[in-house]
Amino acid sequence: MTNLQDTITAPATPAGVSALAVVRVSGPDAIAIVDKCFTKNITNADGYTIHYGHIIDGDIHVDEVLASVFRNPQSYTGEDSVEISGHGSPYITKRIIETLLKNGARMAEPGEFTMRAFLNGKLDLAQAEAVADMISSSSEASLQMALSQMRGGFSSDIATLRQELIDFAALIELENDFGEEDVEFADRDGLKNLIAKLLTQIEKLRSSFASGNVLKNGINTVIAGKPNAGKSTMLNALLNEDRAIVSHIAGTTRDTIEEVFTLNGIQFRLIDTAGLRESSDTIEQIGVGKTKESMSKAELLVYLFDISISSPSELVAELKSLPHMEQTILVANKADETSYKKEDWPENTIFVSAKNKDIGPLILELERVASHYELGNETVVNNARHADALAKSSQALQKVLSGLDTGLTSDMVALDIRNALYQLGLITGEVANDEILDSIFTRFCIGK
Repeated sequence: MTNLQDTITAPATPAGVSALAVVRVSGPDAIAIVDKCFTKNITNADGYTIHYGHIIDGDIHVDEVLASVFRNPQSYTGEDSVEISGHGSPYITKRIIETLLKNGARMAEPGEFTMRAFLNGKLDLAQAEAVADMISSSSEASLQMALSQMRGGFSSDIATLRQELIDFAALIELENDFGEEDVEFADRDGLKNLIAKLLTQIEKLRSSFASGNVLKNGINTVIAGKPNAGKSTMLNALLNEDRAIVSHIAGTTRDTIEEVFTLNGIQFRLIDTAGLRESSDTIEQIGVGKTKESMSKAELLVYLFDISISSPSELVAELKSLPHMEQTILVANKADETSYKKEDWPENTIFVSAKNKDIGPLILELERVASHYELGNETVVNNARHADALAKSSQALQKVLSGLDTGLTSDMVALDIRNALYQLGLITGEVANDEILDSIFTRFCIGK
């Protein structure tokens, strides 16, 4: 657990040469420590003020900087804080930090600034995790979802669930205090109705995890088909660059190639795979194995076939050999090189020419898929830890219902209610331990 009496420092901008670099300082002595090595006195500076001066190490001028002062509790961490904006030389940043360390600061641990924000009540745990999601967001959808959670929408939903359960739990606990007098303060039918309502709400949140995970991490999309169907050409056409090697020689792709393609704010994690066929080539066999493995983990399959050499009956046989997928887009490539009519093929087939970059129908189909994952006004769960806690709270509430139906004693019912409250509390941090906090915050970058 972090020591809140320490004053910590770390670079808040990435390593490397840039125009500017920011060094953060936070803790009870943050302003005093910066004041020792800053040419302008900021001891009595107001919060939300910026001061021009030089960082000095003894008689050495380290850098010309701006120091932004934040007074507790009106800061990110809830502590006195200073952010030093200097020139973006890695050496200068190193020297500024060395000077701060000499004057009493210590290096921050990964995520320690945000952990302090949580411990000082500036953020709850779900909001703190949303900070990490926001930093790592790589699409409009993942950014907007992180922003929504940072504003506390999900936390508010969980708080409402907990409070309703706490109010009833208090009555159950009161019964335990009067156990010898055989009295009931909590209406059993009312409790059953409440549990049923909470289970419905929790299940709605749990069921949103699949969509939330896609919004956060993208749609795993496998491009599969026989050798020379045009998979690599299709990948290059979607990316509008020559990412994959294209050759008329069958079996050119031996390993999976992964790239990200963003459409309407939703990421598609495209995986170009080795062609599906029987082969005596050991390396190609490994490639085909990886193709099948990728297909088993994908949310979307784009199955490509060469319409110029395939027949409808051959395609039907190919499709029967594929594993069942929730979503499959059937793509007829080289549509400009066939004598077959469109009605000869399955009705959901779309027709393209990857070589000519005539892939408009596929883009439209991908847009249709993306539309299913658009972020609306409802709360979406995108964190596996939250989904697990919701599942466990649901199990505990199911036990409460079962106990009420079988006439279980108040003290036993109370145990299951406490367990449900504990699981919901883990999400927002009403209950937490060092192991959970370390697991969450050590995944942050060091300056956050």
